[in-house]
Amino acid sequence: MLLNLRSASGPLYRRIYHALKSSIREGRFGPAARLPSSRALAVDLGVSRNTVMLAYEQLQAEGYVVSRSRSTTFVAGVVSPRPLAESPKPPATPARISAYAQRLVRDPGTPPGSYAAAPGIRYDFRYGRPAVDEFPREIWRRLLAARARRVGRDALGYASPAGNESLRTALAGYLKRARGLSCDAGQIVIVNGSQQAIDLAARVLLDPGDGAIVEEPHYPGATLVFEAVGARLIRIACDGQGLDTGRLPPSGDRARLAYVTPCHQFPTGVIMPLERRLALLDWAARTDAWIVEDDYISEFRYEGRPLEALQALDRNGRVVYIGTFSKTLFPALRLAYLVLPPPLVRPFLAAKWASDRFSAMLPQEALADFIASGQFERYLRRAGSRNAARRRALIRALGERFGERVEIAGENTGVHLLVWLNDVAPRKVDAVIARAARAGVGVYPITPCYADPPRRAGLLFGYASLTEAEIREGIRRLAEVL
Repeated sequence: MLLNLRSASGPLYRRIYHALKSSIREGRFGPAARLPSSRALAVDLGVSRNTVMLAYEQLQAEGYVVSRSRSTTFVAGVVSPRPLAESPKPPATPARISAYAQRLVRDPGTPPGSYAAAPGIRYDFRYGRPAVDEFPREIWRRLLAARARRVGRDALGYASPAGNESLRTALAGYLKRARGLSCDAGQIVIVNGSQQAIDLAARVLLDPGDGAIVEEPHYPGATLVFEAVGARLIRIACDGQGLDTGRLPPSGDRARLAYVTPCHQFPTGVIMPLERRLALLDWAARTDAWIVEDDYISEFRYEGRPLEALQALDRNGRVVYIGTFSKTLFPALRLAYLVLPPPLVRPFLAAKWASDRFSAMLPQEALADFIASGQFERYLRRAGSRNAARRRALIRALGERFGERVEIAGENTGVHLLVWLNDVAPRKVDAVIARAARAGVGVYPITPCYADPPRRAGLLFGYASLTEAEIREGIRRLAEVL
């Protein structure tokens, strides 16, 4: 028997196994064909009989051959010849997928600036990127290493879907100090980023056909999730004070959830005043609806203390609060958290368990130490000072290079600016972005955040990951291409 033993690597018995399997799949040995005895094949190949027997045993275990006696081996009758290199034929009809999957792929809903920059981008004003080079990586490495050295057997098994208890306790203390939240560790669930938090909220709180109120303009990562579960989007326009609570629907409209960013509306950056916050809470209590508060970047406010969270005003247990470490520490950490009204804790834990059981524990343990030691809040103060200086540098550079040709939206908080281009037609924004990219500058359109394209040309400028010098040079180059 001629076998090509060079087509595979590894131990000799594996090479014989692969050669025989290829011969069977290619039709050289048809169904019910008799194979040489292990002794005869060993002599032909100049190998030990045990080596051939190991190859036959693997083929038999996978169903390619059957043995009818100790010395007789046949190709299984169910094996139909097909070359291994042959690609599967495309289906004659589109693949059957669920309505959920169809809604997902219909509109990817990618938030602006979500992925890596194109090659050649030197000055990348990408939204949402923190200054990862300035994160105290050495401190973080020591915390991770210390936790890894102390790992016991129990720590390597399955864990609670709620997350690490020490981290939840540290978070409860921090949120009370910094954000005014009223909660305990039992109301906190650790998740894999704020996107999973939004996804869990949609699955737990919405049925197909239910209304989900969203701000307009909006965060595409939220609208994508709500539409995927079959909810009806109820878009309410935002003005200079955020979501217009005067347009909230009555209880008969089956609005079960309102997703809001009250402390820094995404993407405009405006802040919802107290009067509207109280009106929103009152509406939720009257209509038996839930409010999902995405507090994605409120730690960075550059005049005075961070604003009080909507959850801190809630007296009826209607607010689901989402916080994240992606914008404050680094996105690859993939840790965020939910603060839940007590009646929602059990269903959210069940949904988290069904989704992925629990989030990775070692980073949670290190993060608990990072918060409890005070390093987290010290880092936030340093990062806040840097971000404030970079924000000023961006506003100054835009004013010097563009003057009244641009209009800057948003309050003195967050890590991005919405900039309207007064002398650029909306249809020309893509061309501006392409020319900027050729000059090494990455800028991103505001259009993905609108259900209907805005009548003005707008760009989102993230500034946290750039130095002041890089900001100035990037704006200089942008001014040249404009």
